[in-house]
Amino acid sequence: MSTSVFVTFWLIVLARITDVSLDTIRTVSVIQGRRVFAAVLGFFEAVVYICAVAKVLLNMNQPVYAIAYGLGFAAGTYLGMVIEQRLAFGKQLVFLLTPKGPELGQVLRAGDYKVAELKAHTRDGELKLLCVEILRRDAQKLIRIASAVDERCVFIVNDIRRADFAKRAAGTVDKRKRSWLFALGGTHRSKGGLA
Repeated sequence: MSTSVFVTFWLIVLARITDVSLDTIRTVSVIQGRRVFAAVLGFFEAVVYICAVAKVLLNMNQPVYAIAYGLGFAAGTYLGMVIEQRLAFGKQLVFLLTPKGPELGQVLRAGDYKVAELKAHTRDGELKLLCVEILRRDAQKLIRIASAVDERCVFIVNDIRRADFAKRAAGTVDKRKRSWLFALGGTHRSKGGLA
């Protein structure tokens, strides 16, 4: 393998790692509704992708470039997931099912968490269901705190795109943003909810 082929091999690998990592983060951003951030990532992802693909397709006499392409794709997928988990954009709603609801609720409220407490009926008897809205990066910390209070606590974690329960509870007016693509002109607030 010549020096130029060796260098090109690793440039293709790095290009694919970069564009696939950006694609992973962009996909999560799209799901969470971060339009501008996703668009910027998409631009850079497309530019890097075109450069990598062009190098492979214009040099089909070097099959080692196809291996570089695949290697970069695999490594980029892994790295993109790691980066996205480290960034931990967005919020999550954590449901905690426990017989020690009052104690756990008190500990969480002392830690400045917003907690809603509900009664739950299961085949094992009466339990409490605590609902906590948190930033994604704080989910593991919350789970550690809950496990310290009740080691048998059951956790259900959901990603959320939008939540305005705290605003409604405070009695503020629900002001909805109009999207240029999907206007909310057909919805209005009534006593029973959306109509």
